[in-house]
Amino acid sequence: MEVSKILHMNSGVGDKSYAKNSLLQRKAMSKAWPIIKEAIEDYLCTENTPITTLSIADLGCSSGPNTLSILSDLITQFHKIIQLHHNKPIQYQIFFNDLPSNDFNFLFRSLSKFLEDLKNQIGTDFGTCFFNGVPGSFYGRLFPNKSLHFVHSSYTLHWLSKVSEGMEMVNKGNIFINRTSPKNVIEGYYKQFQKDFSLFLKCRGEEIVSGGRMVVTILGRTDESPPNDDFCYTLTLLNLAINNMVKEGMIREEKVDRFNVPNFMPSSEEVKTEVLKEGSFIVNRVEVARIDWNSYNDEFNQSNVFVDSSYCYAKCIRSVFEPLMIPHFGEAIVEELFHKFGKIVKDEMSKKQCQETNITISLTKK
Repeated sequence: MEVSKILHMNSGVGDKSYAKNSLLQRKAMSKAWPIIKEAIEDYLCTENTPITTLSIADLGCSSGPNTLSILSDLITQFHKIIQLHHNKPIQYQIFFNDLPSNDFNFLFRSLSKFLEDLKNQIGTDFGTCFFNGVPGSFYGRLFPNKSLHFVHSSYTLHWLSKVSEGMEMVNKGNIFINRTSPKNVIEGYYKQFQKDFSLFLKCRGEEIVSGGRMVVTILGRTDESPPNDDFCYTLTLLNLAINNMVKEGMIREEKVDRFNVPNFMPSSEEVKTEVLKEGSFIVNRVEVARIDWNSYNDEFNQSNVFVDSSYCYAKCIRSVFEPLMIPHFGEAIVEELFHKFGKIVKDEMSKKQCQETNITISLTKK
């Protein structure tokens, strides 16, 4: 599986699109915002040279409104502090990065309204924005040396560049790490995460200016010893749906054996260890937050109408994993697969509290 060629979220703005089904990801950014805000304030308060152009990169931007929402917050916060210190507008160089198969067109079509909303919110004198699309894997160089001041990435670094070598047909009956996965499967996933995350840090270390900041939110886990349900309960349930279809003769068992999801959900200690080992950054703060799957009836639902959170959660997961699964399992089984997955999610949510674990780490370039 060549991850970089096929990995993308469901494009467009249809009912199954990522743009319409990424509320939980938006909530993750909301949880991380105090840490992001702190990083912005610390950077501008310690920056002695007056800034005329600020370069900001969102890595793994995808195609929905979330990247524009966080960008609006970033520019608003930068503007507020810069006005206090320099009292004059600056230029913002904005970079949107994702893999080439990402739906950049939807993102670019949204920029005019984004600027209009930003001007209405903070005034026309906030500065000038220059937007750039940067297609490519962030497990490699994307920008010139010392060209970025602030980097943000959310819900992206749990995606690996590839499944570890030799994994095919070893992790039988599983599409991810599970209780029945052999020890070498768990070790293979972890080693691939270490390799990828270290390369990510090395590349960003070359691209970010000295003293620049990076804030990353990763889908992770709290347990130090995988596998358990917390490692990735979502994929445990998706694996169950797939194996039910194997029992019903709708999917061949060999197809499942040959498919492994290129994800790894690290613990906060595993993330911190790799940062310290690679050596390009100072760790300012590491925070763990949990998001309930049953979040569609909280403050993000403004209509005051009951929403079936299990249905919404299943659609969210479909918008993420469908493009990865169709090339392997075929488009014909996808509708039934996610129908079964939705029923399993609904049953699980009726019995227990299901949550995602997020790890946010704030870093300063040495």
